[in-house]
Formats: sequence, structure tokens, C-alpha cells
Amino acid sequence: MRWGIFEWLVIIIVLIFMGGYALFVFPPSSFPTNTTVVIPQGEAVRGIATTLSDKRLIISPTLFRILVRVTGGQGSVQAGVYRFNKPIGLFAITNRLLNGQLGVVPIRITFSEGMTTREIGDTLTTRFPNITADGFSKKARQYEGYLFPDTYTFLPNVTTKTVITTMRKNFNIRIASITPQINMSGHSLKSLVIMASLLEREARTLKERRIVAGILWHRISIGMPLQVDAVFGYIFKKQTFSPSLADLKVDSPYNTYTHRGLPPGPISNPGLISLLAAATPIKTAYLYYLTGTNGQMHYAATLAEHNANSVMYLHR
Repeated sequence: MRWGIFEWLVIIIVLIFMGGYALFVFPPSSFPTNTTVVIPQGEAVRGIATTLSDKRLIISPTLFRILVRVTGGQGSVQAGVYRFNKPIGLFAITNRLLNGQLGVVPIRITFSEGMTTREIGDTLTTRFPNITADGFSKKARQYEGYLFPDTYTFLPNVTTKTVITTMRKNFNIRIASITPQINMSGHSLKSLVIMASLLEREARTLKERRIVAGILWHRISIGMPLQVDAVFGYIFKKQTFSPSLADLKVDSPYNTYTHRGLPPGPISNPGLISLLAAATPIKTAYLYYLTGTNGQMHYAATLAEHNANSVMYLHR
């Protein structure tokens, strides 16, 4: 059987149609998986097409522009951070961009009360590739005490700046609930945050923290060193730390054995309970406290009583 001109034309048309169909439906062979594309607000379609082509998500920028104009109209691509976990064709990509289907699953992360900025940075690096522990620590150090510990939801490509801004805003929102107590405390917000950061590591319940706050504020008022062991974990950059006699003499402005008054800054990021306790201390006759091996708090008015408590509750 010999084909005529008509049959050849039909074959050519079919091949052209199939080729065009393939360009629109099937992804490029070089399509990279798990790719993130950022579409800035106000970006022109031509620029978006170039970005997609450079990322090897599409073969023809021209076809993309035509398809956007035909199906959605110029300027109808939605800005955002798009995630492509698997290869898809031009039609599917265009549809997602026109409808703002980002394909990005936000990540939930929890920061516990009393975490330092260094510990927050270490936690972030395990979940977010754009954040390094050192980079976060350098930028967040000035906000120690004001990054509110809570559960947050961030996009996978979140930046250090966004995390810090979000946690700082949350701090301002959360302390608004105890504004009356803060205003009536007679202390500056900075002093309360520093005190709360100490309480976070020194006691557990609200009542215990209020009693310890009363003791520490009392010590400051009579010029007695705070002698809070929790600062040494901050000084030596360790989560928990039991200072030796030599450690108690370390040359640091945060050493509450060699310097009177509050440390120059917070040693952690306290939660709302500690902030409330710092602002509402319970006045007692006590000047000393310790946590026994069973986790119970024991208080004393004199050094002799405190030493007796130490023997009874720590060394038996």
C-alpha cells in the first residue's frame, strides 16, 4: 500500500499535535525533584518564565507565557514560595501558579521555656536548611530573653530574620496579658525579663518561682550577691551545669557570686509564668533556698539553716 500526500499530511499533523501535547503535559526529562521556586510579588510573567526555565521546570518560556495569557491573563500568577516535590508538566505548573497552590507544607516547631538563643538556633538547624546555628546565634543574641518560647509554624525556607521577628512579636503579644502586674512591680521590663530568666532555671511552679523571686529581689535590696548557679550554664554554654569551686570564681559579668545585682542580661528566654513570678514576688523572711534530691524546694532564713537543709536534703 502506497500512501498519498493526504495520508502524509495527516501523519505530520498528528505528530505535531502529539509533540505539542507532550510539551504541555509531560515534564522535561531533566525536571529536578524537591525544587523550591520563589515568585516575588509583582514579578512579570516574562521573568517568571525565565526563572522556571533556569530551574529546568519547563522547556519553553514562550509556551509558558502564551499559556498564562490564554488561561489566566497577564499578571495573574500568584506570588509565593512554590515547592515541586515531583516532576509535573507545563499545564500543571501553570495551573498551580495561577491558583497559588504552593505545595509547601509548613513545619511546626516548639521551643521550651528557658531555652537560650543558642539552643533555639541548634533546634532550628535540624528542621530548616536555610538557618545555621552560628548565624542564628549571632543575629539573635541581642534579643536573648525576648524570643518567646512557644509552638510556631514556619515554611521550610524560613529565614533567621523571620523567625526572630515572629518570636519577638509573640513576646509583645503574650506579655500584654500581665501588663498590670508589670506596671505595678516597680521594676523595668528589662529587669523583670532578666529575673524571669533566672527563675526559669531555679524553680518549677508559679508559687515556687514567686517565693524565689521574693528572695532574690530581697538579696538585691540589701546588697547581697544573688549566688544563682543557673548562670554558669549560660557562661559555659551548657544546658545543665553544676559549678565547681573554681567555676564560682570565673571572670564574667554574669557571675552572680562575684557581682552583686542582676546579671547584665537574660540568661534564657523565659515563659509567661516566670515573667509573672518576677513581677509578683512573694515576700518572706527567707534569704536562702535549694532544691532537694527529691525535687522539693527548701527555704531558710539564715545561713546556718540553709547549711542544715543542704546536709539533710542534698547529701544523704
